[in-house]
Amino acid sequence: MNNIVLVHGGFVDGAGWEGVYKILKGRVYKVSIVQNPTISLEGGVSVTKRVLATQDGPAILVGHSYGGAVITEAGNHPNVSALVYIAAFAPDKGESVGTLIKDPPPGAPVPPILPPQDGFLFLDKAKFPASFAADVEAEKAEFMADSQVPWGMGAISGAISEPAWRTKPSWYLVTTEDKMIPPDAQRAMSKRAGSTVVEVKGSHAIYVSQPSAVAALIEQAAKKVKAATA
Repeated sequence: MNNIVLVHGGFVDGAGWEGVYKILKGRVYKVSIVQNPTISLEGGVSVTKRVLATQDGPAILVGHSYGGAVITEAGNHPNVSALVYIAAFAPDKGESVGTLIKDPPPGAPVPPILPPQDGFLFLDKAKFPASFAADVEAEKAEFMADSQVPWGMGAISGAISEPAWRTKPSWYLVTTEDKMIPPDAQRAMSKRAGSTVVEVKGSHAIYVSQPSAVAALIEQAAKKVKAATA
């Protein structure tokens, strides 16, 4: 169980996984990073499946934020042995990110998403660091804000046909200081999916700010799956 496939979410690209990538590579895992186009769910799933098809054996499929919706659908690929959600959406059958966020709990922080432009969303650059990356070094958080990738409305509205977490084991890292996906929403989704849960004090960009905590959970999943299949 040495193959790890990482899927990023909205507003960012695969470069944010660099810290996690380096740690896992140093532990002799084979790591692939999906450049998720974040235009439509179908498109993201297709790209992810292409990467999965190149693996030389079973893989752990990891998703952050919107990437969680992508791995929930793409995780049905036969090369996927387990799913790892990092502060991520884990929709059920017929659900989309849009349905999961339409009724936020009272008092929950509201992500600074600007009105759609030609079917795509951006976060307010000035509010991006505090909302998305509060524990990321200030200069890096500013770079993330200024290098945002447009998030397509088609990605948000894409519904899951069959959630992979119903048939495959999953792990979930809850970020307790998250201002994008409320921690209680993360807990509810992880409980519904039957995930093994770890909670870490950190922002939505935990994979950037605390790559060691993220890598540790991924490795835990890999070792548990390997032991179960030995």
